[in-house]
Amino acid sequence: MAPDLKVITTSDGSHSLYHPLLKETYHSTHGAITESQHVFIQKGLAYQKSLGLDAISVLEVGFGTGLNALLTLHFAHQHPEMNIIYHSLEPFPLPTEIVDQLNYAQRIGLSSKDFKNLHECAWDEPIDLRFNFHLLKMKSRLEHLTAGERYDLVYFDAFAPSKQKEMWDISILNKVYEMMNPGGVFVTYCAQGQLKRSLKAIGLEIESLNGPPGKKEMTRAVKYMNEKKRTDA
Repeated sequence: MAPDLKVITTSDGSHSLYHPLLKETYHSTHGAITESQHVFIQKGLAYQKSLGLDAISVLEVGFGTGLNALLTLHFAHQHPEMNIIYHSLEPFPLPTEIVDQLNYAQRIGLSSKDFKNLHECAWDEPIDLRFNFHLLKMKSRLEHLTAGERYDLVYFDAFAPSKQKEMWDISILNKVYEMMNPGGVFVTYCAQGQLKRSLKAIGLEIESLNGPPGKKEMTRAVKYMNEKKRTDA
């Protein structure tokens, strides 16, 4: 049963949701679009493109409101030379009446149809939303996902460790590691010390970057091209 989610307006004018059971918002109250653009697009997708990667496979942990997917679709609009395969996990899709209230498309400069298509396309069926943006939404938890695909970029957008501790367990992070291509990048808004230690233990090279407004740091981690020997996790 879906919790009684509340639509809120963040400081940059874009919406987010408040989850009353977790007592947590889906995005930073300092700006939902600003946060997602900084953490996932600028420090993840644009970073990989800057390294010369024009065919990128993305795994998003937490489809949620669809904001990260919409920003990635917008990036695909802006960079037609790119080819983006976008797989997103979400065990609890939002109800339509909540999605219809969100103002992301108009704030970003896309049509409302783009946003509706992201949410209304079938789950667990691949679809081409654009010639260079290929979406697969999976109605599944990460721990239940059968490994097989390998990804160049991971958007790790679960609720904070204090609210959803199990999603940040080293066993989950190790599963993500195994699904990353050599040279793959992991980005998240979280900069917790325990997260950094866990990522280092499973074999990722850690970067602490400036965070979005309201947050001092965020984390980017890279999988060694030669899959450097890991420490005991």
